[in-house]
Amino acid sequence: MKPRFLNNPKYLLYMMSIAMTLAFATWMVLLNNFVVERAEFSGREIGILQSIREIPGFLAFTTIFVLLLIREQKFAYFSLIMLGIGVLLTGFFPSEIGLYCTTLLMSAGFHYFETVKQSLSLQWLSVSETPEVLGKLIALTSLTSLLTYLFIWFSQEYLSLGFEIIYLISGVVCLLLTVFMWFGAPLFEGKVNQKKNLVLKRSYWLYYALTFMSGARRQIFVVFAAFLMVEKFKYSVSDIAILFIINHTFNWIFASKIGRLVGKVGERSALTFEYCGLFLIFFAYAYVDSAIMAGALYVLDHLFFSLAIAIKTYFQKIADPSDIASTAGVAFTINHIAAVFIPVSFGLVWLFSPKLVFLMGAMMSLISLILARNIPKDPKYGHEVIWDIKGGLRLTRL
Repeated sequence: MKPRFLNNPKYLLYMMSIAMTLAFATWMVLLNNFVVERAEFSGREIGILQSIREIPGFLAFTTIFVLLLIREQKFAYFSLIMLGIGVLLTGFFPSEIGLYCTTLLMSAGFHYFETVKQSLSLQWLSVSETPEVLGKLIALTSLTSLLTYLFIWFSQEYLSLGFEIIYLISGVVCLLLTVFMWFGAPLFEGKVNQKKNLVLKRSYWLYYALTFMSGARRQIFVVFAAFLMVEKFKYSVSDIAILFIINHTFNWIFASKIGRLVGKVGERSALTFEYCGLFLIFFAYAYVDSAIMAGALYVLDHLFFSLAIAIKTYFQKIADPSDIASTAGVAFTINHIAAVFIPVSFGLVWLFSPKLVFLMGAMMSLISLILARNIPKDPKYGHEVIWDIKGGLRLTRL
């Protein structure tokens, strides 16, 4: 007998997110220790591994070609299976080539799943419920990450489990949950048949621009804000772990409320608030001298990024419903373009001025703010922007 709760696509999205987070959070939190202690990686090998990890994200547009052969919901299951297998194998291949291969498999599963999940969310959820549900998904992934971190801490402190066993347990649990969903949930139909070709539309240009800028700012947060904690303020592994726990605790508590806020005030106001806040945070990063204040900025930084769900809900409102699946892959690729060049180019800037890296992040926030102010109060298909350039400046109503 199939479980009744999986008859609701919203709850299927929740369970998919739990399965993904269990595997991916384990892979992430153990990675640095594992590659150093077991694989004896230097900075060179770690850099290559992280570049390999970003390749599937950059190639996310290929999702649309896979959907010529398989339905999106089943592709989500296959992606989770790739993620689970990649994670469970990681501990058994502590070598350079072994880790490159397992990372590529894990990352392909993760990025394809995230692409398809975004598409399915916008297809299965109504416009009115999307902001709150997306917020709840962020809160749920944060809670799952917290529980995963606690399990790993307990397994190290009291059970003395090795890397191999922890990776194996996490990957197997992800696989078991995926099998449970595959056989326990019906196949849900979207309201509109999706196009099976790449879609790039001029009318979506603002969505593409906001997505690109979001990916660029994200790299500064992920790569350089965390590095600042260790290099300048000498955060230990325990300090970083506590910071991660605080981050996910705040997201667990506030993310669903943020989703409701986006639904209430609208995308333009939500993104305006986010980018004003991020401008101040990046500017503060450049001049902060207190380790505690830096940690507080890191937590706020992470929380502000939750407002980025407004970019997704904006697209849901302006899109031709048949474009959602195709555009999800294109958008994920656009979001990852920055991952190709920002870590390397900004890393060179960091060598002579870490402050300048964060000031450049503040400028990115200002550019994003200008873009966000171009969102109408009531965006919809055919009314995507306030101003557009089409043979000159064309102003539309607010």
